[in-house]
Amino acid sequence: KNFKDMKFPKAILESLAKKKIEKPSPIQMQGLPTILSGRDLIGIAYTGSGKTLVYVLPLIMFCLEQEARLPFNRDEGPYGLIICPSRELAKQIHENIEHFTSNFRKHGLPAIRTCLAIGGIPTSEASDIIRSGVHIMVATPGRLMDMLNKKIVTLDVCRYLCLDEADRMIDMGFEDDVRTIFSYFSGQRQTLLFSATMPKKIQNFARSALVQPILVNVGRAGAASMNIVQEVEYVQPEAKICYILDCLRKTSPPVLIFAERKQDVDTIHEYLLLKGCGAVAIHGGKDMEERLRSIAEFKGGRKDILVATDVASKGLDFPEIQHVINYDMPEDIENYVHRIGRTGRGSSTGVATTMINAKVDEAVLSDLKHLLIEAKQRVPPFLASIITEADQLNEDMGSDGCGYCGGLGHRITACPKLENVQAKKAGDIGKKDYLAESAADY
Repeated sequence: KNFKDMKFPKAILESLAKKKIEKPSPIQMQGLPTILSGRDLIGIAYTGSGKTLVYVLPLIMFCLEQEARLPFNRDEGPYGLIICPSRELAKQIHENIEHFTSNFRKHGLPAIRTCLAIGGIPTSEASDIIRSGVHIMVATPGRLMDMLNKKIVTLDVCRYLCLDEADRMIDMGFEDDVRTIFSYFSGQRQTLLFSATMPKKIQNFARSALVQPILVNVGRAGAASMNIVQEVEYVQPEAKICYILDCLRKTSPPVLIFAERKQDVDTIHEYLLLKGCGAVAIHGGKDMEERLRSIAEFKGGRKDILVATDVASKGLDFPEIQHVINYDMPEDIENYVHRIGRTGRGSSTGVATTMINAKVDEAVLSDLKHLLIEAKQRVPPFLASIITEADQLNEDMGSDGCGYCGGLGHRITACPKLENVQAKKAGDIGKKDYLAESAADY
C-alpha cells in the first residue's frame, strides 16, 4: 500500500517525494508488484491514473540490478525498451526516467543511461549514448525501425519491452512495425502493454505478443474519469470560433483546446493571438523544434493556452490543466476519452467542454450520450433526443455497447471502426491478388 513496502531504494523514494507522489494509485498498487515479479502485464486504466510509473520504476530497478552484477560495456544495450506513438509522449517519458535516475550517484548507486530515439532529433544524439552502453531506450516505432535496420542499435540483451498507449499505436497503423521489432529480440522478454481503451484488435494483438499476461483493469476500459465535469454545448459551425472566448471564461488557465484538423488549429491560434491571449499551437505539420518549444512554454506556465490536434491527446501530462475544450467532436469516442483525460488527472478535478452540432455523425453522438450517462453527467436535450437501434436493443436485452471498439451507443453490427478495418482488408486482398497474378504472368 506504499512505495516503501515495495522495497524501492531511498533515491527513488526521494524522487517520488519531489514529484509530490506520496502513495500509489490503484493501478500502481496492482501493477508494480506484478511487473517486479517478472510477469507479462496488460494495464488498463483511465487517463491520468499514473500508468507511466508502473513500467518506469521496475525497469529502473532491473537496470540497477544488471549494472551492479556486470556493468554495461560499450555498444551494449538497451536492457529495456519503451515504445510509444508520439514524439511528445516519448520525450515526456524520457524526462520522467531522467528525473528518477538523476540523483543515483549521490546515493552511491551506478549511473543509468537513457536514450531517446524519435523523429525530428538527429540520430547521432542517441548513437553517442548507445556507444557508451545504454540501459533504457524510449522510442517511436518509425525511428526505432530505422535504427535497427541500420544496425545502430541491437536488441540482443533487451529483456524488457513496454508498449505505451498501444491502442493509439495500432490505430495509427504501427502494428506491422511493432511486430517487425519483435523479430529483432533474441532472448525471452517481459512484455507490458498499457492502454486506456481495450478494443477487440488490441485483445488479439496482446494474445499474440504476450505470455500468460496478468490483466490489471481499473474501472471500465474506455470509461472517462469521474473527476471531470463534462459539458456538451450545441454550437453552429460558424459560431464555434467566437464561442471559444466564452468557454475560456469558465475557468482559470491553463487551458487545452483540441481540433481535428491542422487548419483549424492554426485558425484558432491566430484568432486567440489577435484577441491578446497567450497561446501556442502544435500539430503534425510543425517541425519538432517548434513543437517541443511550444510544449515547454505551456508546461512552464509562460503560455496559458495550448491549441492542438490529437497529437497532444494521448499520454501527455500537463500540470494543473483546468479546462479542455473540444472545438469539434472526434470521429470516435476513444479519442474523446483521451482528450478530456488531459484534465482531472490523479485526484484533481477538471472541466471539459465539447462543441457539437447536426454535422457530427449520429453514431458518435450516441456513444457520447451513453458515456455521459455512465459518468452521471448532464445530458443536453439535443443528445437525449437521439435514439438509435442500439438503445432499443439495450432496453430489450439488457446488454450494452459494442464488442469491438467498446463504444456504448452502438452494437458491433453497426461499428464504424470495424467497417473501416474490413474495408481496408478487402482493399489489400484485391491488391495482393492483382500483384500475384502480374508476377505469375512474368
